[in-house]
Amino acid sequence: MDKALLIQLLGSALAVALLVGLAAWARLARPTAPLDQEAARRLLADEFPDHRIDAVWIGGDSASVVARSADQALVLWRKGDGYVARSAPWRDVAAAGVVDGRVRLAAVDGAPRLSLGDRAWPPAEAAA
Repeated sequence: MDKALLIQLLGSALAVALLVGLAAWARLARPTAPLDQEAARRLLADEFPDHRIDAVWIGGDSASVVARSADQALVLWRKGDGYVARSAPWRDVAAAGVVDGRVRLAAVDGAPRLSLGDRAWPPAEAAA
């Protein structure tokens, strides 16, 4: 193996290693701050600009939000380093049952079990 080929091979190996490292670093999720009322309302306004928010309930882990807008429930939950937004009829969301301190919103497509912590369900903040 001559010297030029060896240099090219080492350079290519180094470039591949750098690209693999960059790809691994880019997949790391950035930390997301816990939701408070202001942040939840801001996210809801971004995701549902045509809805007037009547009440907001924040989950016990500060990573999920259920808001009421007339007869609609607007639901946000953390996934990775962002949030997923869905809506469903309020009556279906409020009727969800509690199992082991978590609420499974079956009416919401793809919703995980929302953590209650010390919060009550259904949310008194969003009652009719």
